[in-house]
Amino acid sequence: MNYQGKRWWFIFFQNSILVQKNKEGLVSIPFAPEVDIPKPKDSQIHEYTFHAKYACTAFELKEPLNQHSEYELISLRESFYHLPLWMYQAAGVAQQLIFWDKNTRYCPACGTPTKRKTLIMKKCPHCGKEQYPPIQTAIIVLIQRGDEILLAHAHNFKSEFYGLIAGFVEVGETLEETVKREVKEETGLDIKNINYFGNQPWPYPSGLMVGFTAEYESGEICIQKEELRNAAFFNIKNLPTLPQKLSIARRMIDWWIDQQHKKE
Repeated sequence: MNYQGKRWWFIFFQNSILVQKNKEGLVSIPFAPEVDIPKPKDSQIHEYTFHAKYACTAFELKEPLNQHSEYELISLRESFYHLPLWMYQAAGVAQQLIFWDKNTRYCPACGTPTKRKTLIMKKCPHCGKEQYPPIQTAIIVLIQRGDEILLAHAHNFKSEFYGLIAGFVEVGETLEETVKREVKEETGLDIKNINYFGNQPWPYPSGLMVGFTAEYESGEICIQKEELRNAAFFNIKNLPTLPQKLSIARRMIDWWIDQQHKKE
């Protein structure tokens, strides 16, 4: 696709992304051949094509942006509510590339400074060890019991919402085994009829959330107190505060709500 040399600029400072403001107060990712933001000398420039058609450049600022009439910094999470979905996803790619680059400056085997060979590969010039961006895979599961679903409030939630049971895949596990283990560990429940729902890249900092649905089989709720503050079954009429729209958890819960409305 020909954009006359223009490209999208994904510029970060820590967990915030630079956006361009217009007169109506709307924001977008800068789209131009260049931007009038100085590139730090020691900041790696990442150039990539998203969805085989969007030319993108990403780099990280070393200091926060001073007040600017055209640009501002907002959190990557907040940008979900202002940007087109593809643009938010492309920003997630940029965030993960920057995070990976910062954390792979040296070879983990011998300590030699690494050399970047491709966008997603570094190689140690001394021992030859290769490094690629890691993907931390986690499951998330919506458990149904009749006309109810299991929702939980974890200690690490930053507000009072309730979400779904989730956890990281461990060595040697299938995804379905992880689903069963996490549910058993965190709630004491046994489940059945595990089915794939969908997935979502989660650039906080480099995850992949894989969603499943399942049915309650047996057991009484006994929460893992180190992980959860509370867990309970809820029907559509007594739902607690739910996760934000940007998460696959909310997409799964909204899907279940739609299914319940169709039964009415």
